[in-house]
Amino acid sequence: MPAEHKDEQIADFDAQAVDVAVVGAGPAGMSAATRLARAGLSVVLIDEQDAVGGQIYRAIGRADARRKEILGPDYAAGEAIAEAFARSGARHVARASVWQVTREHAVQYLKDGKVGSFQARRVILASGALERPFPIPGWTLPGVLTAGAAQILLKSAGEVPASAPVLVGCGPLLYLLGWQYVRAGVPVRALVDTTRHEDRWRAKRHLLSALRAWPLLSKGLNLIRTLREARVPVFEAADDLAVEGRLGSDGVQRATALTFTSQGRAQRIEADVILLHQGVVPNTQFTQALRATHRWDNGQLCFRPQTDAWGELDVPGIFVAGDGAGIGGAQAAAEQGALAALAVAVQLGAIDRSTRDSEAAPHRAELERVMRIRPFLDSLYRPRDANRIPADSTIVCRCEEVTAGELRGFVGLGCLGPNQAKSFGRCGMGPCQGRLCGLTVTEVIADARNVAPGVVGYYRIRPPIKPLTLGELAGE
Repeated sequence: MPAEHKDEQIADFDAQAVDVAVVGAGPAGMSAATRLARAGLSVVLIDEQDAVGGQIYRAIGRADARRKEILGPDYAAGEAIAEAFARSGARHVARASVWQVTREHAVQYLKDGKVGSFQARRVILASGALERPFPIPGWTLPGVLTAGAAQILLKSAGEVPASAPVLVGCGPLLYLLGWQYVRAGVPVRALVDTTRHEDRWRAKRHLLSALRAWPLLSKGLNLIRTLREARVPVFEAADDLAVEGRLGSDGVQRATALTFTSQGRAQRIEADVILLHQGVVPNTQFTQALRATHRWDNGQLCFRPQTDAWGELDVPGIFVAGDGAGIGGAQAAAEQGALAALAVAVQLGAIDRSTRDSEAAPHRAELERVMRIRPFLDSLYRPRDANRIPADSTIVCRCEEVTAGELRGFVGLGCLGPNQAKSFGRCGMGPCQGRLCGLTVTEVIADARNVAPGVVGYYRIRPPIKPLTLGELAGE
């Protein structure tokens, strides 16, 4: 590289230096950026959406009264967080996909076809959660979506299915989306719940703690009551799930029905819109790429990064706030964002330790309050083994069309983990970078080897975290 060109790059890079870069504009990211800007630090909040809000508060700034009414008070609560951020003076870089965060605190992103960078003294990752893979027969057919994707359409554009959907799986979001559809006047063909009697029995151990969070528990009961009042058919203890498909006149096979058993009886529901959901898991793509330490959480059945009490990774100067560190929900994420910001403000000399600790106390108290219900929910809505570790014929890696049987075959040939599975059959090497198959691949291999998922590990994530072309990269 010619010296003058290198100097030009460095000069441009230095012009983008900030005290703190926050990645992700959900409740954790907005709360962190707001508190840091108030401390007088230079802050940039970078996100791939065109407005702040993240997934949970998506499009909150342009939602009208009717949409807020449909989506409910928990969604509308995001307006106050977004308004506080707008007043904070923090810089917001929208429609920018972060494709790398380095251990030296460089944040590299793609915006409008051009690559840019920030060099930060500290980084807060607030990349949120992903929906857990739900690999059942037929889950790759057109007409099958995740409940989260359907909710994004509702939040961002007010779009709803053209025909009555079937909601399938377990978890609070499934009932929340059904409740929102009822309020929007959308007929729900059925809600097919995989939760079984033994799940309820297991959750009873945490009922006392959940009752201490009664306002949160009562919200869930209200969702169920609304669905029953709307006469939405609810099937419980669903098993043997599969989506049927049929070729259309255009030669494309599309979803036409859901088959399953409920209480031991065979069921079939015709539908061309089937929405799957069995909880969410931390989005660890950035923390994995940073080679931070991760641990398998058997309660939430996922990997989560190891952090200290303020959210700092074992990569100095890089913090995680919100669901990316473990699933807690929007309220918990906002509190964790504030706590991470206070820790960063101390490290950068913007506040002293006594100020940090006094301001942190109410945030910790609120975090403890909203997290009381978590063990109950994790136990009640624990996804069933059969819906996480599928039969041989089911596709696991959608991008490369690798089945669970092929994965087990790889293990028989000596494959020990997800990274070797890439070499055996390109599993996890498609455009999604393992987001849609990572946990399934880990659990299928662990099951085949008869070892714990933590022993098997996860994909070795490498940048770019989000796709970019060689031309875009060369443009840097």
